[in-house]
Amino acid sequence: MEAEAVLRLRPELGAYLGEFEACMGRGSNRGHLRTYVEGQMGPLERKSVEPIALAAGTPVRTLQEFLSMFKWDHARLRDLHQRRVARLHHHDAAIGIIDETSFPKKGHKTACVQRQHCGALGKTENCVVSVHLAYATPTFHTLLDGEPYLPEHTWHEDRARCREAGVPGEVVYRSKCHLALGQVERAIANGVRFAWLVFDEWYGAKPWFLRELDARGQRYVAELPRDFRVWTKEPRVRARTHPCDAQRDGEPALMVQTNPAITVEHVLGYSPKVRGLEWKKYVVNDSTTGPLVWEAVRIPVWLRDERGLPTRPHHLVIARSVLVKAEIKFFLSNAPEGESVQDLLFVAFSRWRVERLFEDGKGELGMDHFEARRYVAIQRHLILSCVSHAFLAEFCERWRPKSAGPDGVPGPRRGEDARAALDRRPPLLAGVG
Repeated sequence: MEAEAVLRLRPELGAYLGEFEACMGRGSNRGHLRTYVEGQMGPLERKSVEPIALAAGTPVRTLQEFLSMFKWDHARLRDLHQRRVARLHHHDAAIGIIDETSFPKKGHKTACVQRQHCGALGKTENCVVSVHLAYATPTFHTLLDGEPYLPEHTWHEDRARCREAGVPGEVVYRSKCHLALGQVERAIANGVRFAWLVFDEWYGAKPWFLRELDARGQRYVAELPRDFRVWTKEPRVRARTHPCDAQRDGEPALMVQTNPAITVEHVLGYSPKVRGLEWKKYVVNDSTTGPLVWEAVRIPVWLRDERGLPTRPHHLVIARSVLVKAEIKFFLSNAPEGESVQDLLFVAFSRWRVERLFEDGKGELGMDHFEARRYVAIQRHLILSCVSHAFLAEFCERWRPKSAGPDGVPGPRRGEDARAALDRRPPLLAGVG
């Protein structure tokens, strides 16, 4: 953002940050909060602590300690941010998006760093990975939460290394799925409501994760890996009454001769249910290069629950690109039986929004510029990046020219055209200075 634009934003920014002052403790921290957020929005080429501090005339060490040592409640800051989003941007068809991003780092002193898949570079590299929860409505989207992923073997099991990097004793290894569940529960506790959750095949490959969401009554559309197994016909169940049965008498078990679970790739290639269906075309996104058209079919499938028994029926949507026939995606949803394929596809392909959020966060706010090594400093930086992005997103929502058209995001209301809201949004600050 240009310096003149930052100056024009200052009055609004002051009122915005005033809502978070109660988290800051002593008065000087309130000034540091504003310095850091203004630095993230400013025209600096590099938006790490040192250039932000130098540009604001603040001692570099002071701003470093604001992130890593000074007493202020970043968890409460995150909660207030989420409550503000829930209050001002509630929408009956809001979509929550779970995803992760990575930050390449050199050395081994930075908290949570290790050699792992780095999406930013597209290969295995030394990096820090963070898990995020995003929130999207037809006119607004922002990041709600983010926290570093603590690897199990290289960090959790080495508490001396954790102490050296400032990892609190209560921070232990949790899988990325557990981090995501915690973020969803935290957002809901703060008043945020999601009509849908959507996530990629890494999360979709975990049946227990899908069961946890279903148990909470949360609708989702999950992308699946090709080797994910389902039943295309509900398997038969019997009571365990035979003396050789390991479980107690009367408990259900699958019939020995029941149909086997098969991979979704096998469903596409060999299932007579799919062969008998007509592939229908859907516009799933309007990009700058034209409409993106996919054709899809949908069949009911059953998953295996924690006891190995069939769940209630779920939707399996198989989609293939019209332009690139080899590009095939598999989606699973626990939505009610009457949900349309078009609505399910709309939600499934809404994941581009979180990629836009990461792009804006890194390109506009320097979310990947942090040079902090301590765990608390990284956690605070991620939360402050959420707060900074939400302010800019609200500013753009107010000043971007309004486009006519119905609200088309699938939700409780039926009969709406889902394609009406499929426009790709421009970069965060396009068209508003």
